[in-house]
Amino acid sequence: MATYQEFIQQNEERDGVRFSWNIWPSNKLEATRLVVPIGCLYNPFRERPDLPPLHYDPVVCSRSTCRAILNPFCQVDYRAKSWACNFCFQRNNFPPQYAGMTEQQPPAELIYNYSTIEYILPKVQCHPPVFLFVLDTCMDEEDLQAVKESLQMSLSLLPPNALVGLITFGRMVHVHELYQSEDSTSNISKSYVFKGTKDLSAKQIQEMLGLNRQVPLNKPAHPNQPGQPPQQQQFLPPGYKFLQPVSNCDMVLTDLLNELQRDPWPVPQGKRPLRSTGVALSIAVGLLEALYPNCAARIMTFMGGPCTQGPGMIADDELKFPIRSHHDIDKDNIKYMKKAIKHYESLANRAAVNSHIVDIYSADVNQTGLHEMKYLCNYTGGHMILADSFNTSLFKQSFQRVFLKDSNNDFRMGFGSLIDVKTSRELKVSGAIGTCVSLNNKNQYVSETETGIGGTSSWRISGIYPNTTLAFFFDIVSQQGAPAPQGGRGYIQFTNNYQHANGTRRIRVTTIARNMIDANVNMNQISYSFDQECAAILMARIAIFRAETDNGHDVLRWLDRMLIKLCQKFGIYEKENPNTFVLAENFSLYPQFMFHLRRSQFLQVFNNSPDETAYYRHYLLIEELTQSLIMIQPILYSYSFNGPPEPVLLDSSSILDDRILLMDTFFHILIYRGKSVAEWFQMGYQNLPEHENFRQLLQAPVDDAQEILQSRFPMPRYIDTEHEHSQSRFLLSKVNPSQTHNNLAYGYQQNVASSPILTDDVSLQVFMDHLKKLSVSQSS
Repeated sequence: MATYQEFIQQNEERDGVRFSWNIWPSNKLEATRLVVPIGCLYNPFRERPDLPPLHYDPVVCSRSTCRAILNPFCQVDYRAKSWACNFCFQRNNFPPQYAGMTEQQPPAELIYNYSTIEYILPKVQCHPPVFLFVLDTCMDEEDLQAVKESLQMSLSLLPPNALVGLITFGRMVHVHELYQSEDSTSNISKSYVFKGTKDLSAKQIQEMLGLNRQVPLNKPAHPNQPGQPPQQQQFLPPGYKFLQPVSNCDMVLTDLLNELQRDPWPVPQGKRPLRSTGVALSIAVGLLEALYPNCAARIMTFMGGPCTQGPGMIADDELKFPIRSHHDIDKDNIKYMKKAIKHYESLANRAAVNSHIVDIYSADVNQTGLHEMKYLCNYTGGHMILADSFNTSLFKQSFQRVFLKDSNNDFRMGFGSLIDVKTSRELKVSGAIGTCVSLNNKNQYVSETETGIGGTSSWRISGIYPNTTLAFFFDIVSQQGAPAPQGGRGYIQFTNNYQHANGTRRIRVTTIARNMIDANVNMNQISYSFDQECAAILMARIAIFRAETDNGHDVLRWLDRMLIKLCQKFGIYEKENPNTFVLAENFSLYPQFMFHLRRSQFLQVFNNSPDETAYYRHYLLIEELTQSLIMIQPILYSYSFNGPPEPVLLDSSSILDDRILLMDTFFHILIYRGKSVAEWFQMGYQNLPEHENFRQLLQAPVDDAQEILQSRFPMPRYIDTEHEHSQSRFLLSKVNPSQTHNNLAYGYQQNVASSPILTDDVSLQVFMDHLKKLSVSQSS
């Protein structure tokens, strides 16, 4: 029999699903006593080369209030060619094309290994994707040149039928024409110019750009000539001036980018350039809203500084007034923030309603306003990249990876995803947390309790990728004493209706079944089914969702209370005796994850700007489980002469003089040379033939780091540091401070080869000691 760990792994590989609890209690009261909610991480676009799509429409339950899709858990009568829905028990007849199926040769959707299956809808035609570039021209010449080169590179990667457009902004906003008629002899580029201070409505933008007017393509030749049928009047597509297929405008757009200059308006000393980001994005959203609603489209925004005028203004143009910090937000000293958030959130909602994606590529050593603009990415599934300059490999490599292709030469992205959740009668869905928006679909599957984005059973994600992962939360609604569900199982079905990068419309269906048992009798079985890794990520997502509106200290206190309750419920101990406290193996790492989450940049905003906090939280909202765990508890590898590289504890005791450490935090890849190694390096031993082994030791972590850097999106920041160098703080801030300047009172034996860390943070050992005391205490 497979272990629970193998069962969990098999389900993740097959369905892209991980549950916090893999056996569920059969009533609501016992479910609330589990402390960690019943929830799952679901990857709706997981790459499955072994999952060939079916080229026909799915078979759907005939009951209008159900419409669940045929799956391996349905009861099938092969003789009568009928099936019973496992969600509403409605009996349905199979369509005629299933007439030849038998029990020995069932259709693919009834085979257990295909609990996740994908359909290509043959009758649905999709519009080619639209890529609208929105470019800041107030940045430095070097940065502007780097962006222009990246954009020209991207044109060569786009499919020929993809539509492209260009909007540039500085003090004014320019919407560039890309259309050139065949009889045109002029090479002068034209653009529509908008004031950067005026807030325009969608209707005004459409009227000014002439999006409502039809333009004839040809003139009918003698329509009334006798003996000839009248010639049909043809019209150019609306917005033809601004959005053209790549194959038609490649040369025009390349020339336009080559000619593009920095914003010509002078910037007085002590001032910031006037930048109209808010108006530019408003025009971009309005343009796509009018021309291609509910079509695949990306607005790719490149900005080198904060918006300093008009709607969406984030900072004053006076440099003497710094951009808001976390301290200013706490003190409510935020002159522009609330209005800016309102503006960008409104744009984000408009884009999301029309299935349009908004990407933000931000490059500046100072803040650019990601804190206010994060909704544009968080509501639409857009990319968020934070770099110091557009001329760095971090930006260039990350941008190039946006256009990576799969084995079928299609972009690794999907558009306009609609995710619907159905549950069996014992369950209801209480919400989702991720880069999605609610579709306000209130029905019998929706719980009264809300966790995250609740009150609906359907969500929209404008952009999905192989790493896109949503957190879903569920309520058990059966009351105590109610009979167990039929077959002792609860069912959940995820339906992801999306446009594939190759232009087809697809539906991916994942149907999950889990056993439901009486917790009063079989609590041990439920506790054995706990997935501590999934639970840690679910709790982390709830924490950062709450941190957006609640006080940071309140969120930490909530995390602590939940951890203590979980330990009290599932720990083994004698009351008032901390020394007897023990957690089962599948719970043992959970307190450690919570310890590192409490110390992480997701909840501790000190020493981070609001922009950085928004950036870090964005990726915890979208990444899959393994990468999310690395963000919370980084991985540390040790390289030494004592043997091959090995993972070591994320602890200050791992920092030794004769070691090289490689730390992966997801956002940073750091190589740290211990004191002795650093001295040997400075003496140049690696250049001497007799110390070839030392040269190889130095090279090993560099090679491993390069392997990570070449595959991850976004590309991490690479840090090369050593003992007592300033950038070693990135390592020291992450490790468990088991050896500090003031913790000898707790009885730690300081390692002679390492130095204590100067911090007032408590160590994991102290944290666990307090947790044990509180867990066994009757008063807590």
